Amino acid sequence: MNYRIVLAFGLATLSSGVFAASPCQEKEQDIQREIHYAEKHHNQSRIDGLNKALHEVKSSCSDSQLREDHQKKIAKQKDEVAERRHDLDEAKAKGDADKISKREHKLTEAQDDLKALESRDY
Repeated sequence: MNYRIVLAFGLATLSSGVFAASPCQEKEQDIQREIHYAEKHHNQSRIDGLNKALHEVKSSCSDSQLREDHQKKIAKQKDEVAERRHDLDEAKAKGDADKISKREHKLTEAQDDLKALESRDY
């Protein structure tokens, strides 16, 4: 019977740590996960930098500011996609197959980056 209680408590603890209540908490958890990884690999300079970042997040993180910054990143990436489309159109107008291929590749990368940004919840 005791093992069931311990198991239930352990699962509840794990599940509550997995789901962040806010973007700031999610960011804290991401940094703590990176700290754990850096400790595992004995990377002290990385640990120091991450601890500094964690302190910054804890002291000045704002969910609304995170969302606003994220929307700015999305807008910037949309501009990048538009620029890549324009570059591709120019290459097609010139008819240079090598440049067309390169521009298509860059456009695809920019679109993938945009999709990744848009899939984030904040």
